[in-house]
Amino acid sequence: MNSVIRCTSTLAMIIILSIGATSSVEAQMNKKQKDIAAIKSMLGCYDVEFKYTETFAPEVDYEKAYDYTSAAFEWAELVEETEDKIVIQHLLIISDSMIIKHWRQDWIFEDTTQYRFDKDSKWVYEPLSPQAVTGKWTQKVYQVDDSPRYSGTATWTHVDDRSTWYNKADSPLPRREYTKRSDYNVMKRGNRVAIQDYGWLHEQDNDKIVRADGAEDELLVQEKGYNVYKKRSYVDCKPAQDYWNDNQETWVDVRATWDGIFDKKQDLKLHPKVADKSLYEHLLFGQREWKKEELDALINTYVDLGEQEELPAETMKSEEK
Repeated sequence: MNSVIRCTSTLAMIIILSIGATSSVEAQMNKKQKDIAAIKSMLGCYDVEFKYTETFAPEVDYEKAYDYTSAAFEWAELVEETEDKIVIQHLLIISDSMIIKHWRQDWIFEDTTQYRFDKDSKWVYEPLSPQAVTGKWTQKVYQVDDSPRYSGTATWTHVDDRSTWYNKADSPLPRREYTKRSDYNVMKRGNRVAIQDYGWLHEQDNDKIVRADGAEDELLVQEKGYNVYKKRSYVDCKPAQDYWNDNQETWVDVRATWDGIFDKKQDLKLHPKVADKSLYEHLLFGQREWKKEELDALINTYVDLGEQEELPAETMKSEEK
């Protein structure tokens, strides 16, 4: 009789554990689907407002820059989607006949590959451990020529019908300042993506940093930023959709060339100009059609690869929070 009771109890425990494990897997899958829905909600047609103001400076004699305000009209196109990757291309609409390829964001689930911006157009390859990225998404942001800008890894949260993602990542100076300022050389971005009823918000808490070899980072000034994306009718962005349909094949090849460079997993340094011409000038305003081998040759002239020491798993860095 006792043996029957023990068997029954054991069986009941196995069933309970099995149900618990199944529920955990289902919850994880449901969480990932919510993550994907939040990321894809950034697709579409938008009016965009950019607002930045410098806030705190540790030195009392620092003269704060004027506030920056700008606006744009933008289309965000889904250009690639797999189970663990979503690629969104942003396109600026200047007029019906003038569309400019803008920035790109890739979202990758549990990604262990990462290039960290160091300074002076240099990116350092720093792989992450699988434990550091479990359940997390990496946002990789690229320039208009698909060269790297910054990347960061964090967890999407979904609380009270609000979806948010927050990360800190080092980056080069923003486009609004890199031709105007030389008093700092790294922006440590506090990036918060928040999905809203009207569209989405990119809220930023940024540190403008002076970085030098062999010295601690020096804070110049902090900055608050709001990039507000307000949705409008898809029809309004049809010129951008048509432009992308006509030009997307070239950019498939451009991304493939860059992927080949990133796959080498080496530190890299980019040349802002070669023969007094930026890479984006070739790609955006040069010839309309490119052969893949031409793109390979062109892009590689702007890239210097360094040696990358293979790191043991226990020394891999997790993303700074």
